[in-house]
Amino acid sequence: MNTATVRFAALVAALLGADAMAIETPKFKLVAKHGDVEVREYPAAVVAETEVEGEQGDAGNEAFSRLAGYIFGKNSGAKKIAMTAPVIQAPAEGTRIAMTAPVTQQRSGAQRWQVQFMMPSSWTLETLPTPNDARVHLRVVEPKKVAALTYSGTWSQANYREHLQKLQAGLTRQGLVTKGDPIWARYDPPWTPWFLRTNEILVELEAGPAEAL
Repeated sequence: MNTATVRFAALVAALLGADAMAIETPKFKLVAKHGDVEVREYPAAVVAETEVEGEQGDAGNEAFSRLAGYIFGKNSGAKKIAMTAPVIQAPAEGTRIAMTAPVTQQRSGAQRWQVQFMMPSSWTLETLPTPNDARVHLRVVEPKKVAALTYSGTWSQANYREHLQKLQAGLTRQGLVTKGDPIWARYDPPWTPWFLRTNEILVELEAGPAEAL
């Protein structure tokens, strides 16, 4: 286990503690389902986010440290904010990877990633304290309709690409049009056995008759 992963595990342990089973997850409306692919509608939500550069896994761990610092109390009110799940990660603006590209294709050079924590529903943009770290930002994510594929297993890029390909195949079969980049969601701390982990890949859908899925 490398240093970044050890730090990530320690931070998750400190954040979750004995309340790991009580953490808040995003609410959504299930619109339709076909096989393993779900069409969901999410309401607006407030997130804390940051951008990092590097490989998918290591970048996510670095971003987690910044965001964890914010909810641990590195903010204008030194307030503690409850941890939520999942940790959301997607390519940052300007480093987009098209859904139509072969899933085995790797972008050369370093990638930039946007990583988000959803803020608990008891907080609003107006009541949340300001981050002390200028690299952490708060914003409202607008309501959206997405296609989602849930899978278990490791956080490896190979496992991610395999399930992204399954999601793409399902979207193609149903003739659904997407926009933006795939979003990677991790629900569990790193010590969770790989076969018990819950992971998701989501992609936003263009407005249309998603009920056909």
